[in-house]
Amino acid sequence: MPLPRSSRLRQFHALTKPRVVQLIVFCAVIGMLLAVPGWPDWRLVLAATAGIWLVAAAAAAFNCLVEQHIDARMARTAWRPTAKGELSRRMTLAFSAVLCALGSAILYAWVNPLTMWLTFATFVGYAMVYTVLLKPATPQNIVIGGASGAMPPVLGWAAMRGEVGPEALVLCLIIFLWTPPHFWALALYRVEDYRRAGLPMLPVTHGSEFTRLQVFLYTLVLFAATLLPYLIGMSGLLYLVAAVLLGARFTAYGWQLWRDYSDTLARRTFRFSIVHLSLLFAALLADHYLLPWL
Repeated sequence: MPLPRSSRLRQFHALTKPRVVQLIVFCAVIGMLLAVPGWPDWRLVLAATAGIWLVAAAAAAFNCLVEQHIDARMARTAWRPTAKGELSRRMTLAFSAVLCALGSAILYAWVNPLTMWLTFATFVGYAMVYTVLLKPATPQNIVIGGASGAMPPVLGWAAMRGEVGPEALVLCLIIFLWTPPHFWALALYRVEDYRRAGLPMLPVTHGSEFTRLQVFLYTLVLFAATLLPYLIGMSGLLYLVAAVLLGARFTAYGWQLWRDYSDTLARRTFRFSIVHLSLLFAALLADHYLLPWL
């Protein structure tokens, strides 16, 4: 018996990993807003946001397709429609291809070719290089593959300016350094999931203590990197205060996780990492628009 249309739509929506894509689009929009003084052309912002969202959703769906059998063995992902066999591989591939093509067309026609090609390269980096090649092959998958996940502010910047400036690369660096402690905190309390799935995540290959040390060290390096927007004159004191407070808290989580581990603390660290990045970029935006008036 065919599924109701609403149920099928929910399945396709789940393939796009809405929470992950929301953070990607949020960082891209921040890049757009920071790229220009004052208020941007909202028609350009809407077109760029739609295009980036569609290609990011396509990459998420392709990831679900490639990792269908891995997802089925993990409690965290076993609910996905591909893992449960609710959507066929052909349907999932077609869905991903349509989203990618539509998003790329929007970016090319209404934004600029540079943004389209950078966004498509990000799709290839995540869907192919990270998902297919790196994730099943090396415990450094998150570090190396983090380059594609760090691209959203660069995409947003390119959409507004038609070029990639040093400020955009600083934002990219921040997300690149944020990615390992974010995902390794998750991997620490989901280690048995990854072990059953046969994925060489760092806690599986090198153990909990080594991974916790790496989380702490990365929070230190990340803390330093988050000060760069202020040091290069990209932001002011409002952002600096937020960066110091958020960085100190994330570093404290990293220290506690290293010295006195518990699954509860790892969950709290993972959740705070999302708050950290969201508030950090929100502070950049607030500084960009509010500081001239303070």
